[in-house]
Amino acid sequence: MTTDLDRATVEEAYARWAPVYDVVFGAVFDAGRKAAIKAAEKIGGRILEFGVGTGIALPAYKRSNRLVGVDISEPMLHKARERVKKEHLRHVEGLCLMDGAHLGFKDDSFDVVIAQFVITVVPHPEETLDEMARVLKPGGEIILVNHLGAEDGPRAVFERWFARKARKLGWRPEFQFARLRNWALQNGTVDLPIAKDVGLGMYTLVRFRKRSAAEIAAPAEERKVALAG
Repeated sequence: MTTDLDRATVEEAYARWAPVYDVVFGAVFDAGRKAAIKAAEKIGGRILEFGVGTGIALPAYKRSNRLVGVDISEPMLHKARERVKKEHLRHVEGLCLMDGAHLGFKDDSFDVVIAQFVITVVPHPEETLDEMARVLKPGGEIILVNHLGAEDGPRAVFERWFARKARKLGWRPEFQFARLRNWALQNGTVDLPIAKDVGLGMYTLVRFRKRSAAEIAAPAEERKVALAG
């Protein structure tokens, strides 16, 4: 049974969420957002906020960073633009309506790509991650924070049962960490993901570092030695 989402479902769902998103999810996701931003700012520079939504995270970034936000939902972006104007967020370079599987940026455009509570709800996660890796500079990081599905036990059973119902809300609750790890292995330009619990078992911070061209070209034996060292 597939529970992947289509673009129309996601757009419709988040058009409904836009007016109330900050009230419903602001406090709920706060710890995860702070953890993701802290990780992103250890690198800093030009940051792509993928799935910027209403722009709720934008004021939390240091003004020394340069931010670009993209989202698939125009109603969400409308809220984000209002926030940028109202709060004079001059470190925000732009906010763009964009499909994550077809990002309109050149290769190696960003020092960090961050996606908060987004990757499990995009229509095509693997294609979207491919694009994130493409626009990321070597040495930079993709930083995700999300609820990830349980691999076994009662919660896994519930998430699989709830998955079809959750599609109407624009959610994919059964999305597991293994899917992210498998993507990294298939993509080949990033290290295997590092995961850290940041929400008492409910939210996970996941980081991928993009390899340099030399690292990608190195024989497998050399990569193993480098990792061991």
